[in-house]
Amino acid sequence: QQQSLAMQLLKLVLNCLNFDFIGNSADESADDLCTVQIPTSWRTIFLEPGTLDLFFDLYHSLPPMLSQFALSCLVQFASARRSLFSNPERAKYLGNLIRGVKQILENPQGLSDPGNYHEFCRFLARLKTNYQLGELVMVQDYPEVMRLIANFTITSLQHWEFAPNSVYYLLTLWQRMVASVPFVKTAEPHLLDTYAPEITKAYITSRLECVPVVIRDGLEDPLDDAATVFQQLEQLCTVCRCEYEKTSTLLLQLFDQNAQTYQKLLHSSSRNPLEITVQEGRLAWLVYFVGTFVGGRLTYTSTGEHDAMDGELSCRVFQLMSLMDAQLLRSSNEKVELAILWFLDQFRKTYVGDQLQDTSKMYARMSEVLGVADDSHVLETFMTKIVMNLKYQGRCELVISRTLHVLNDLSVTYPFYYICLVRRLVKIEAVKFMLQNHTSKHFPFLDISNNCNLSDLRCRTVFYTALTRLLMVDVGEDEDEFENFMLPLTVSFESVTQIFNSGFEQETAKRMLIGLARDLRGIAFALNTKTSYTMLFDWIYPAYISVLQRAIELWYREPACTTPILKLMAELLQNRSQRLNFDVSSPNGILLFREASKMICTYGKCNQILSLGTLSKDQVYPLKLKGISICYSALKSALCGNYVSFGVFKLYGDNHFDNVLQAFVKMLLSVSHSDLLHYRKLSQSYYPLLECLTQDHMSFITSLEPHVLIYILTSISEGLTALDTIVSSSCCTSLDYIVTYLFKHLTEEGKKTLRCREISRDGQRLLHFMQQNPEILQQMMSILMNTTIFEDCRNQWSVSRPLLGLILLNEKYFSELRATLITSQPDDKREVLDQCFRNLMEGVEQNLLVENRDRYVHNM
Repeated sequence: QQQSLAMQLLKLVLNCLNFDFIGNSADESADDLCTVQIPTSWRTIFLEPGTLDLFFDLYHSLPPMLSQFALSCLVQFASARRSLFSNPERAKYLGNLIRGVKQILENPQGLSDPGNYHEFCRFLARLKTNYQLGELVMVQDYPEVMRLIANFTITSLQHWEFAPNSVYYLLTLWQRMVASVPFVKTAEPHLLDTYAPEITKAYITSRLECVPVVIRDGLEDPLDDAATVFQQLEQLCTVCRCEYEKTSTLLLQLFDQNAQTYQKLLHSSSRNPLEITVQEGRLAWLVYFVGTFVGGRLTYTSTGEHDAMDGELSCRVFQLMSLMDAQLLRSSNEKVELAILWFLDQFRKTYVGDQLQDTSKMYARMSEVLGVADDSHVLETFMTKIVMNLKYQGRCELVISRTLHVLNDLSVTYPFYYICLVRRLVKIEAVKFMLQNHTSKHFPFLDISNNCNLSDLRCRTVFYTALTRLLMVDVGEDEDEFENFMLPLTVSFESVTQIFNSGFEQETAKRMLIGLARDLRGIAFALNTKTSYTMLFDWIYPAYISVLQRAIELWYREPACTTPILKLMAELLQNRSQRLNFDVSSPNGILLFREASKMICTYGKCNQILSLGTLSKDQVYPLKLKGISICYSALKSALCGNYVSFGVFKLYGDNHFDNVLQAFVKMLLSVSHSDLLHYRKLSQSYYPLLECLTQDHMSFITSLEPHVLIYILTSISEGLTALDTIVSSSCCTSLDYIVTYLFKHLTEEGKKTLRCREISRDGQRLLHFMQQNPEILQQMMSILMNTTIFEDCRNQWSVSRPLLGLILLNEKYFSELRATLITSQPDDKREVLDQCFRNLMEGVEQNLLVENRDRYVHNM
């Protein structure tokens, strides 16, 4: 019973300390809430030395199940806002925290419990998060505590298989300590030049030592968890640059030893595959470390000697890369290849580009060893490696994906200083080869045979985005050059057309079209000017877009086929950088919308899945909702793109616009309200589309059947309280447009002129519907008013916009709501709230003119 009471008390204290006192965090459970905004009234409790002592004593006295809660409380105590204390008080408080850390490390038995260990690591990280290094070094026990923390960290790193999530906090501590060194003004020694190299050495050696254990015992390889590895390396890149001569010399020695051993094993007459695998695992780690060391140059003060060391380390990796490429035809090691790609990415960020300062000492060493005199030569090496990987690693999806990531980053032409870099890229022979030979014959990952998974085709989009960026550097308005580039895709489309016209092999045609759709989406994404986009449109319309329409008709039940094609159409409809602003004599905007309308209508009409209610929870999104989400996103892009005058469709009796709106309704009614909000991509495509419809196409909204109107208005009502501000803001805006439309027609209803009566007939239907269902708008007014008064409203302006219209349409209900809200308050707050409501409507008139709205929003 005592333990149970102690647990509940500790949980109570922890909940109090975890509370977001000033409402600056959307998620109170997030660990990045590193400063606790303690109320000033609690100050005396925090100043009492006995408070911290109590929780340290509880940690030492209670069993592990309870002591971890005591540590969790201490984590929050260490995070108390700095302004709670004066400078002497803060120094004394920090001294008490450090003394407690020392006691825990001198008696480490409790840290054998995983919960205690994890919370203690968080505790250490918070010390540096909330206190400056200059304050820490002034603490009396600082030298001894630093020694204990360093030993604790080294021991933790050596046990690599234990609690990798906790290691993050330890590395955070050392990363922030080292990053603070240039800013320390005190004469007291910070001792990081002693301990930081030891931490770096422990991390490196522990990872090298784990390789044979992992392979021998079949354990889970830390390298397989790429997210954790990258996170830890990004932390290490700052730590390793402290006393860089020591750490780089150590890494150089280890690299040379392991590279020599690897070469001996390769040339040995009795090649031992197990030993080779072990050595390749070690080399993979070492290459990651070199990339980390080189990347650390951007995070820490460097000298010319440091650049020379980077040159030494980089030479080793480039030499290893040549060695690995030489045996690519026989065998390759995926982990080494991925490590080399990480290194190339880090090297690019640090030493490639016109914006970088002089790095002559690094390139001087590279020139001596490799003949690489500047970053132009490095770019050639990069592109040669990329082409080698794409040619010979075709069935290793992870290597292909990372290779394309590097290629894509190199092809980006912004910021401005990257344009010169890309201009140099397109002159490299390897790049010219890719631009002229982007077929499966040269790059097997483009193959669409039955041997590859359909998911493998996703990387094609990134490939063609990068290629098209490189192509457009020199192409300009040269249509012949563009046609030559598109030739492999032209051949593929012609093949599909022939298959369609004969008794065709469905699987082959389907795979070809999936690949083509992904390729074209990548190309379309990279074309951001009117000239370049027009070349693509002239190429695809009308012949090839009709092939895509046919595919939707045939395989509407197969998301693997429909999703890439629908995504392509959604990309084509994006008026990014005004690329779809065709010439005034061009009908291309209308033609494009007609094709989009046909495709969306075909998908919505043919797809019987939309009407099925029996799909399991794990099937409903991929088989049904994903396609609807893409259709909505495409339609929204078309309606908001400002390249189609939708009035011409009705004027000339063209039903494509009406048809696509009816398809929108059919799809919408097949989705439940809960799914609309539960699936983020669906909600973020539906609600902005609805906002666009209510803004520019209210005549369509007013023509809907009552049950459809109820569905849409209910979806708005439920979306008003969504946590996603994109959704809630779109709901508020849509509601504002609807309310404004209603108010306008209600005020015009009393006017007697014939013209006004003619105009007001368009709104009669909606007015009549609202008069029959007044509770819908009343409920939304109640939701918005409660949100404003009682909740932490993150989009106050959006919430306030529709409220004035709702009040003017429902003045009687507003008075009732106001009375209810005031009555619900304690007696001492009723007068305050009543005065707030009077202030709200002060100076507000009975209209929705801009000036009146702004006055109301200001009052709100």
